[in-house]
Amino acid sequence: MKALIYKNNNIEFIDKPKPEIQSPRDAIVKVKLSSICTSDLHIIKGFVPQAKEEIVLGHEFVGEVVEIGSDISNIKVGDRVSANCETFCGECYFCKRGFINNCVNGGWELGCKIDGCQAEFVRVPFADKGLTKIPKNVSFENALFVGDILSSGYFGVELCDIKENETLAVIGAGPVGLCAMMCAKAIKNCNIIAIDIDNKRLNLAQKLKFADYTFNPNKIDIEKEVNKITQNRGADGVVEAAGGDNTFELAWKIARPNSVVGVVAMYEVNQILPLPQMYGKNLIFKTGGVDAIHTQMLLDLISKNRINTDFLISKVFNFDEINRAYEYFRAKTDDCLKVAIKYN
Repeated sequence: MKALIYKNNNIEFIDKPKPEIQSPRDAIVKVKLSSICTSDLHIIKGFVPQAKEEIVLGHEFVGEVVEIGSDISNIKVGDRVSANCETFCGECYFCKRGFINNCVNGGWELGCKIDGCQAEFVRVPFADKGLTKIPKNVSFENALFVGDILSSGYFGVELCDIKENETLAVIGAGPVGLCAMMCAKAIKNCNIIAIDIDNKRLNLAQKLKFADYTFNPNKIDIEKEVNKITQNRGADGVVEAAGGDNTFELAWKIARPNSVVGVVAMYEVNQILPLPQMYGKNLIFKTGGVDAIHTQMLLDLISKNRINTDFLISKVFNFDEINRAYEYFRAKTDDCLKVAIKYN
């Protein structure tokens, strides 16, 4: 089969043997659509030390089950499935508490420690947990981002413990930030402040009716504007989805006292926690990889037309064009949000 691997801080399109069942809880999935994640770019740049050389990249995909292990009973050959970006057993201390990113038998495996989805076929460990059947009225395109980007956006909202009609600030109007806004609107009915230095992305957030307010920190004083909206209290929760040079600082500055800052961004440099400056704000910081345990709920919301991530697909490439897809995504050509890679 054809596959895209990570090698010497670059990518290479190669022929590779089709994966085989290795465990009774494995499944083999024929990939129908995949996408490229910023995390894939972090691997190529060398910012993910746990990533193994010559691994098949990718962890964001949908497909059709073609083979299952003997212990799999909740999915069958021929099922259309959405894949979770996390590999998790469902049985360890962390899994039982919903912290699947910290599964002692898994975590971020696909496309990092084991072969991922940017190949014609992929082996999914613990497939009874990591694959979710796609409803009949939901297309592969509709479901493509459920297991990662959509789950990450929802995770940011969940971390903030936001309540109905409260004000949530989302820093970063990229794919994760937009999904956070969409989920907060659809599920929590929040007032949303979208913050980004890209006016086109802010305009998109407004056009999609995900945001009530849009602010560009290069043009206005964000703290001042947030205080105007919130009677000088600050935002009831802040999702930091940008990972920029000063976005972590902005997040805690615009959060009201006794609120939560949910950090779902991946940084390339260390961030500073200036405790003396924030003393008395009594903030709670929650951060880490996505615990993507709500895929069924998110698919149900898509099925009921309450949310829709089709707007994320900026361009579709065929699998044999995947090198061009990486160039397009890396360069953010045409204001690219996400790409979809189509397989035969």
